[in-house]
Amino acid sequence: MSTPSLVSATALSLHDARPLFEKALAYGVQHGIIGADKLRAINTEAPKGMVQIARYFGSEHLRPELEKARDRIVNLVSLYLQETTGGDLAAAAQALRDHSLLSRSKGGSELLKKLIAMPQNSHFGMHEREGFTDEHIPQLAKWSLKSHAEYRAELAQRLPVQHTIEAALWLAERFGLGADDLEEAGTDAEAVIRTALLLHSLAPRAQEWPDTVAFDALVGKLRTHTGALALPLPAQFPAGLRDAVAPVRASVLADLPRLRDASQNLHALLRTPAFSGHYFWLEDPLAEIDHYHHSLDDAEHHGHSTATPPGSGSKTWQRVTQGQRDEHALLTLFLYLAVGAPKRYVPADKTVLTEKAALALLRSIQQRGLHPEQATAFIRQHAPAAHQEAYCTLWQHFVQESRQTLCGDHYGQRQEALALLRRECHVLG
Repeated sequence: MSTPSLVSATALSLHDARPLFEKALAYGVQHGIIGADKLRAINTEAPKGMVQIARYFGSEHLRPELEKARDRIVNLVSLYLQETTGGDLAAAAQALRDHSLLSRSKGGSELLKKLIAMPQNSHFGMHEREGFTDEHIPQLAKWSLKSHAEYRAELAQRLPVQHTIEAALWLAERFGLGADDLEEAGTDAEAVIRTALLLHSLAPRAQEWPDTVAFDALVGKLRTHTGALALPLPAQFPAGLRDAVAPVRASVLADLPRLRDASQNLHALLRTPAFSGHYFWLEDPLAEIDHYHHSLDDAEHHGHSTATPPGSGSKTWQRVTQGQRDEHALLTLFLYLAVGAPKRYVPADKTVLTEKAALALLRSIQQRGLHPEQATAFIRQHAPAAHQEAYCTLWQHFVQESRQTLCGDHYGQRQEALALLRRECHVLG
């Protein structure tokens, strides 16, 4: 019975709870790795580093802050040595010999800054892309006193989220979408990945991200597809991100039976709790209008009634204007139509602009230019005959007076353009 307690006592006596910096320093001196000159250099650097750290987090004039600074510099050096040497005492001692103490402290600080700046949520509207900022300093103050085990535990939680976001960005960029687009859409990285997997499998030659109409067509193609769907990743996809995609791919495979069920109404299915937000498509007003117009043409071709009240314009006009006759609302719609095919989130009601949508529309003008003839053609084709000339004149005057401002590309012009939209169009907020 005495043997286990003796073994336990021996194990306890061998356990060294000192920070790695202190253990490596002692090891280096004991084994002749660190000489007297290096020890003097460390003794000179350490007080300077403590004062710098105390000043950064509070005040170098308060004894408690200096005592915390002593703990912080030891922790930061130990963190960096642990991460770069794996805890090997000889390698850590050599690192102390070959580099300054302050450089190892800075290395630990950079590791923590990188950790703090990592996303904790895969929603594109809920994480910051600026990296570490002054607002994060209080977090750094806390983390600089935490253990290496706590650092590794937090890293294990945040790194998969970052890899999921990086995977979504890589896939989205193949179809012309960037981080700004995904942030404005307020989507999740997983939704982007799921949609990209379907795109790569069912429309491998696609060059643009699907809008509502194209996503409907994609699921329609899925429902006629026979056999298993492999959902492969592009050959060039980064190997380091494949593990992040694996669970998302598994969720798409789980969705497939219901997505492929032709008896399920797709729009109703996508609004159920199990599918809401699972996939991501763009809200593109031009595509929806064009699709709606074609559906009316098909209905007329097959003899279905498409009669509209006299003088009210086509059904397409009624749908997209929602009965609006206000000039500000109509100019908002015409501007949407003139931008081309914006890859930005816009509201279902195209006669209003949110502040975010207004900024997105201005960026779209910068990228694609303004094409007023598209809005004019829409007016000629769909507006009530009695009002077509008035609407065309309204639109032409707006373009003549506003085009130079809307197309300006420097900051001052963008602010002027935003003020113009608030004045002439229907902007909420």
